[in-house]
Amino acid sequence: MDIVITETEGFRLLQFGTHWCQGAMRIDAPDQLELEYAVRMSAWLLFHDAASLPGKHLVTLGLGAGSLTKFAYRVLGMQATAVEIDAGVIDACRTHFMLPPDGHGLQVVHADAAWFMAQHRHERSIDVLQVDAYDASVEKPAIDTEAFYADCRASLREGATVAVNLMGRGLDAGQSVARIRAGLQPRAVWQFPPTEAGNVVVIAHDGETPPDMLAARAVEIEKRWGLPASDWLAMVRRSPDRASP
Repeated sequence: MDIVITETEGFRLLQFGTHWCQGAMRIDAPDQLELEYAVRMSAWLLFHDAASLPGKHLVTLGLGAGSLTKFAYRVLGMQATAVEIDAGVIDACRTHFMLPPDGHGLQVVHADAAWFMAQHRHERSIDVLQVDAYDASVEKPAIDTEAFYADCRASLREGATVAVNLMGRGLDAGQSVARIRAGLQPRAVWQFPPTEAGNVVVIAHDGETPPDMLAARAVEIEKRWGLPASDWLAMVRRSPDRASP
């Protein structure tokens, strides 16, 4: 895989030898989420009490430029684990994208994400799971089967949330969402409309959260971290065919 790192207008970009951008970092704000899909992936925050985050475990499958992992670890203060199959990507994140070394609360695992989840079946150790695994071609998600999502479900704690980034030339979002539902068996599924770049973010939650609590958390998320949480709720409300309670 050809790893290409470029800089433009204050941003550092990670690409795998194609026009697809695998990650971006604002050089003077390295822990901030920049890509639209990465911001939407954080909609899982609506299902969790902000005060409880430092005691929770977040796992990201697919490292990219490390943005989702850095945000969870350095901004949210969570226990963060990232799983990445390409050692070159891990090295690039450490040398060019300011990903901290492994230590208390942070671990980067060099492994295949599907294998990792199969190995951790039934441990029930994950509170938030982010699935963002792609190869260089970005034809479709690298892991997108009902069996994989079933392994994910077996690793989740009660009340856990899963965020999935769906994209690619060969993507059938409807079929992917059907596999997510069948494998995870969540109580709530939110499917956001595509971003400008074509990413379809899906949030699946194992629990029930009253609308007034979602609204209150949206306000808190915007105050604490400047994320457009009210917009997330508005998108779901405007697109009832994309969400289920």
